[in-house]
Amino acid sequence: MKAYYKITPEGTKDYLFEETSAINEVTSITTSVYRSKGYHEVKTPGLEFFDEFNLKSSAIAQDRMFKLTDNKGRLLVIRPDSTLPIARVVATRLQNKPLPIRLFYNQTVYRSNPSLTGRKNEIRQTGIELLGASGKRADLEVIITAIEALQKIVPDFRIELGHAGLFRSLAKKLDCNDETKESIRESIQSKNYSQLNSILDTLPKSDTVEAIRKLPRLFGGEDVLKQAAPLFAGTEGEGDIAYLSEIYHALSKLMMGDKLIMDLGFVQRNDYYSDFIFSAFVEGSGDAVLTGGRYDKLLDEFDAPMPAAGFALNADALADIMLNSGKSFEEKPADIIVHAYEGFEMEAISQCRFYTLSGFKCENSVFKSRDEVISYAKENGVKQVCFMNSSPETVDIESME
Repeated sequence: MKAYYKITPEGTKDYLFEETSAINEVTSITTSVYRSKGYHEVKTPGLEFFDEFNLKSSAIAQDRMFKLTDNKGRLLVIRPDSTLPIARVVATRLQNKPLPIRLFYNQTVYRSNPSLTGRKNEIRQTGIELLGASGKRADLEVIITAIEALQKIVPDFRIELGHAGLFRSLAKKLDCNDETKESIRESIQSKNYSQLNSILDTLPKSDTVEAIRKLPRLFGGEDVLKQAAPLFAGTEGEGDIAYLSEIYHALSKLMMGDKLIMDLGFVQRNDYYSDFIFSAFVEGSGDAVLTGGRYDKLLDEFDAPMPAAGFALNADALADIMLNSGKSFEEKPADIIVHAYEGFEMEAISQCRFYTLSGFKCENSVFKSRDEVISYAKENGVKQVCFMNSSPETVDIESME
């Protein structure tokens, strides 16, 4: 039987030194942004009951979850998403808290991706949830919070805006089964025009079929909304187009220029999103580094109906981008090492404490000989070694430079 004790499971990796510093930098920046806007941090369990992610509006397919059982035989999952657990927390622990409720999180989600896709199964996410508030003011707060966080991490990104109701309004009018509608959705999301046309050609010709055929090409600036308006005339999507126009014009006042894109073919499998949706892309990452939107019906399933919106940011992806851009997160070596001669170990520890309280980075030597600690200091770029053989007044400090 093959032993796996020296490797990590597929889709995971060990993070070392600069990598962990970069991830910490991302979460530190985002946490500062969230707290400055009145959001409060929550952490949910890494293990949740499967039932929570088997709700009608769950956005996670069953084959994407890691499952296990507890000692009572109940089916559990390793947390694949943060929004549903936070919805549970709000419906149970925070049900009497005045609305709106502003929450944020920094935690890991686990999703089983197909082999050889290059996607991670373990993803560190940071994000916000604004619960109990609806309307343009709330939607703009969520989007602008995402923009401000990204601006402090990466210099160049683009925000793509869409609406979950647009595809649904057209799909309702299609004369086909749910399986075919899902195939159409997947073709639009991947912008696979050939596959989309092949499916649509099997359906009876109609204005709806032609509108869906054009949907993945509705990508760009404000002109996209003008092109889309006739396609949704007389449907539920007509109001959605008008609302997206309001959001677009409001965000344009931030002078984002070509960073703000309309994508009406943005039709991810986002079962709990009900209204506006958005994502963020950064050069150097093939997938979106941030996704979010409004999910007004999700809390209904927890018997605590209320409007809600939020986003999740992929901290791992942004940390990789920062590292690849040349930003250094290399930790500086210790300023000094304190080495104790035999019998003066506690004096060395006290001297270490003195140096650290004085603002220096100090290591306590664990070596037995003078030559060993000097060799270690030179190899690791430590500037000085302090040798303790009596009181601090008689220390011997040797420079390595």
